[in-house]
Amino acid sequence: MAEETLQLRKTRYLNPYIAGVILGLVLLAANYFSGRGLGASGAIKSTIVATVKTIAPSHANSAPFYKEELEKHPGNPLNSWLVFQMLGVLVGGFLSGVISRRLTFKVEHSPKISSKRRLIFATLGGILFGFGSQLGRGCTSGSALSGMAVLSLGGFISMMAIFGSGFMFAYFFRKNWI
Repeated sequence: MAEETLQLRKTRYLNPYIAGVILGLVLLAANYFSGRGLGASGAIKSTIVATVKTIAPSHANSAPFYKEELEKHPGNPLNSWLVFQMLGVLVGGFLSGVISRRLTFKVEHSPKISSKRRLIFATLGGILFGFGSQLGRGCTSGSALSGMAVLSLGGFISMMAIFGSGFMFAYFFRKNWI
């Protein structure tokens, strides 16, 4: 009985409708207190700019991409609240896994492919999505969710493009997870 309860606890998740309402309230609070929505790509951009500034300061000060970001955050680009938001997401996810006893270090994948291939495809997908988020002026959270929250047409178009391209390409890549 105790094993069954532990297994039920491991597989029980928050109701997605309740989670959606909570996410909406967090997004509303972010807009109210900071004047802008949420987004992960801004934190990644700040981290990359800080890294380039440390490794190649002359390049960071002359290239428009880095220069623009350095002007937004004088001193240290890592002092952006989005960086702290993402740190909170990572630490919160880790603590949630520990508390609910779901924390495992394994690669979940289809039996048809290897862990190495799964990690390669996940990394390539993350890099492409990160590049696309810079072209689209924000990631799923920033461009789509935050845009939709303020009824921006661009937010709705971003969400349709993200899900539409996901459905289009899923057929070709499904063997990597099914």
